[in-house]
Amino acid sequence: MGFESGSITFRMFYVPKGLPEDCVERFAALTPPSLETLGDGAINGWVTSRHLLDSNIVEETAYVAGYLRLTLMKAERKIPPALLRAECKMEELAEMAANGYSYLKRSVRSEIKQEVMRRLLPEMPPTLTEIPFVYDARNELLYAAASSDKQIDALTIMFNRATGVNLVPVTPATAAIMRKSIDVRDVPPTSFSSECDDSEASDNLGQDFLTWLWFFSEARGGVMSIAGVDFAVMIDGPLTFVHEGAGAHEAIVRKGAPLVSAEAKTALQSGKKLRRAKVTLARGEELWGVTMDADDFMMRGLKVPKGEAIDAVGKFEERVIMLKLFQDTLLTFFDRFLDERADVSKWEATIQDVRAWVADRKTQD
Repeated sequence: MGFESGSITFRMFYVPKGLPEDCVERFAALTPPSLETLGDGAINGWVTSRHLLDSNIVEETAYVAGYLRLTLMKAERKIPPALLRAECKMEELAEMAANGYSYLKRSVRSEIKQEVMRRLLPEMPPTLTEIPFVYDARNELLYAAASSDKQIDALTIMFNRATGVNLVPVTPATAAIMRKSIDVRDVPPTSFSSECDDSEASDNLGQDFLTWLWFFSEARGGVMSIAGVDFAVMIDGPLTFVHEGAGAHEAIVRKGAPLVSAEAKTALQSGKKLRRAKVTLARGEELWGVTMDADDFMMRGLKVPKGEAIDAVGKFEERVIMLKLFQDTLLTFFDRFLDERADVSKWEATIQDVRAWVADRKTQD
């Protein structure tokens, strides 16, 4: 599942000043070696979007519908854990029987395990993993299906090695600087609950935004006109709340009707803010749904509106356009939030409305 079909889990990256003109040749110089060379370690390198063994990177294969579309492939041999445990146990039992032992020392078990791994590993078929990306040169933005810090590190290191460009993750902090010249260090913490002092509140701008987005969707109707087109936003569960302080730091509300649950109201009143929630954007009958991590703008399982294209290239182009539209719309809501958050008088009025919204929430038992 990814950019070509299904849901999309991705991170966004700024690409400052774009890519060098010879970027395709640079990626082609870092394709992976043949799988026949694979030993105990791992090999990696860039391949095309056609399949994970296609290292023929040229202009015609690197670009799809005008977008640079490549994949960082990693190959390694792995022993299934269950097989490794079984093989080790057989060797341990044989060792105990041969020497009349009732048990084996830890050092002996470790030696047996290492020997089993040396014996089995060459017999294991290669395991291939991928980190695909799409680069939008016009907007100097890159979308990568990287969902962990380890994957992001691997991608950014190999991307820099190929192009000399440092990818900048799109986070609440970097987006605030790039879009509104706002330094998050200049934004004081604020509480969304009258029962929690500002000094005790989280200063995480992403959590502020996601919680504000929930307030905006319920208390302000959730509709914003963008370039003359109305977009609506909705928040849904599961809801993950967090507050670094006394008591429970994290609360997850997932069953029943999370939005109107007593647990959700209690979390808000205690000073907790949303760290993760499902965000739905709507334009008429078109819907985008994603689970958003507020801390780093990680997007999980984005579903985009279905297009009309039949051919593979056309489908890909439609999906990237819909992905870009989602990103533009979400960050336009973020701009609206920043305009209020950075203006002292506007934010004072907003926070009073937010606190009233928290205090007056209706709940269902």
